[in-house]
Amino acid sequence: MYKRLPLLLIFLLAAQLLCNGQVPGFFMKEDKRKVTLPFYSSNSLIIIPVSINGNTPLNFLVDTGVRSNILFSKTLGDALNLEYTRRIKLVGADGAEDLMASVSPINNFDLGPIEGIFQSLLVLEQEFLELESVIGVPVYGILGYEFFKYNPVKINYDDGKIIFYEPGALKWRPLFYRKLNMEVQDNKPYINVMVKQKDGSILEPKLLIDTGANHGLLLNRETSENITMPPLFIESALGQSLGGVLYGFIGRVDYMKLANFKLDEVLTSYPNETPYSYVIKESGRSGSLGAEVLGRTRLIFDYQRNRLLVRKADNFYAPFQFDMSGMSLKKIIDDDNRIYISEIRAGSPAGRAGLQAYDEILVINKVPTFIWELSEINKLLRSVPGKKIELEIRRYESDDLTKYKDLKFSLILRQQI
Repeated sequence: MYKRLPLLLIFLLAAQLLCNGQVPGFFMKEDKRKVTLPFYSSNSLIIIPVSINGNTPLNFLVDTGVRSNILFSKTLGDALNLEYTRRIKLVGADGAEDLMASVSPINNFDLGPIEGIFQSLLVLEQEFLELESVIGVPVYGILGYEFFKYNPVKINYDDGKIIFYEPGALKWRPLFYRKLNMEVQDNKPYINVMVKQKDGSILEPKLLIDTGANHGLLLNRETSENITMPPLFIESALGQSLGGVLYGFIGRVDYMKLANFKLDEVLTSYPNETPYSYVIKESGRSGSLGAEVLGRTRLIFDYQRNRLLVRKADNFYAPFQFDMSGMSLKKIIDDDNRIYISEIRAGSPAGRAGLQAYDEILVINKVPTFIWELSEINKLLRSVPGKKIELEIRRYESDDLTKYKDLKFSLILRQQI
């Protein structure tokens, strides 16, 4: 049985909001021009603590690619004493899986110097805590469009800071920033960029700006016959979404221009077509820009003025590197920092060395795994071709975790794309 707010109470709340001049949104608690929020970055994904209705702060992902705020756990929502008014069905990003969510319509979000007033939350009824296994830190929800809709928001990846401005600030473009026209459509931001493909053809695709995705450039081939695969590519899992794991291919484009800033040899994802593809086609977009590209810039999102301001970050010209081991790693979600191999690419250095899926990694280059962050391991595995990696692993013989063998392996990193 789901609790429902009486209809009369909803009308009274709406009337009170109108009388007080308050509307749902995020606002500074004090009358200032700007405030600063530090954030934790994992592979350029932006994670900040959020307190809901005065409860203990939880890690939330700041994600321009979603319309609504989301909480990943109904069990957690119940523990926070959230009120629910209805249930809705969501379609996962793979288009194949339906997800049920309860709607909690009126909540207060506390971000320190910023508060989110009268915020709606979609609370997933099927627990989704997979992000921790992929990025290495617990994440319990997503902040979406509401965080950006009224105020210019600067994201400084170099310093790990978000600058939240009052609405009238930044009427003029700051020094060293370049302007891109940005369209906010269905509460999501879109820009156009220039892409030169490996066959020499030029694209000017409309792309979703997706701070919550860990890819670089993503192109949906089903949206245009002009999108071509490069001659060199590998098949791979592309990322974890609410609807499951997305699969497709990884390759490179010759270059991409973002506000006339040129990025060479950009890693590009080409996902397989899914039942969700019709939504992508209807939006008019041809793909998206994720954190692997965005994390090389400093960005100012200005939804009210339909513009994105871009400046190069310190690592702008760093080469785009893909995993050179052939292993996909995940963290076991428990109190210990345990890492295991979730997938091995056939013919890769890890596969040739004899490593297998579900091997637990105990030691990397003589350093115990519990000392490593998952993001640091992934960075090591895409660092330098020819680098030797020594691993000590535990291979379980069955579901009985008391039966295992401890083995040693070594592999040489090899660039595959």
